[in-house]
Amino acid sequence: MSVTLPTLTELIAPASWRRVDFISDLHLHAADEATFLAWQQYLMHNSADAVFILGDLFEAWVGDDAALGVANSFEARCAQVLHSAAQRTPLFFMHGNRDFLVGSDFLQHCQMQFLQDPCVLEFSGQRWLLTHGDALCLADTDYQQFRRQVRSRDWQQEFLAQPLEQRQQTARKLREQSKIVQRAAETYADVDTAAACRWLTAAQADAMIHGHTHRPALHDLGQGRRRWVLSDWDCGLPTPRSQVLRLERGDAQATLRRIAPASA
Repeated sequence: MSVTLPTLTELIAPASWRRVDFISDLHLHAADEATFLAWQQYLMHNSADAVFILGDLFEAWVGDDAALGVANSFEARCAQVLHSAAQRTPLFFMHGNRDFLVGSDFLQHCQMQFLQDPCVLEFSGQRWLLTHGDALCLADTDYQQFRRQVRSRDWQQEFLAQPLEQRQQTARKLREQSKIVQRAAETYADVDTAAACRWLTAAQADAMIHGHTHRPALHDLGQGRRRWVLSDWDCGLPTPRSQVLRLERGDAQATLRRIAPASA
């Protein structure tokens, strides 16, 4: 299976930015208060000049009205955190495979800036290709077919026209089906290396940053190319996961390192 080369957008970081943070795959939901509180603490106290959320901030998103039309909902609590955080730090948001229905109303309410997937960030004289990562997992053909369906305008318009409760029920069913598939799978599809290299060539970049796969690591793609994978977050575990990838401007070039929110 091949992937079409994407239309690339670019973001040039202001010269004043010294630190940029990347997070993804927090999968926030009402039943996981520990992860919500860790995320809230991080957003309100980090020392970054900008925070990039590269998809799957939420476990599921069924429409902006879940946050903006229901005052005491979990989604409304998240909106309050994002709005407050955006007053101190620029926030950038990219769709993931769980929250691709986050719309302009929610983004505007929270004062977040939307990022197309993929996007090139130019920072400290280097180009960094940012993506959620799911579009590059080509071996998962069933998911790629599902992705094309739910990303279509017709499907989204039909789904969002349904009552909120019906959409929430559908989302719960889809998540249960997904969990069954994941438990049955021996291995999960990873990013296709050849496709990642084609994207990097098109972007004139040597480094890619993405989430989705829940396999935090640095991959050497050869010819000076690298692929940084973000950690997912789960603070309800005996050993909590909540890593942040930080890009820092240096004298010669920008450098990346992983940090924990508590040290941010």
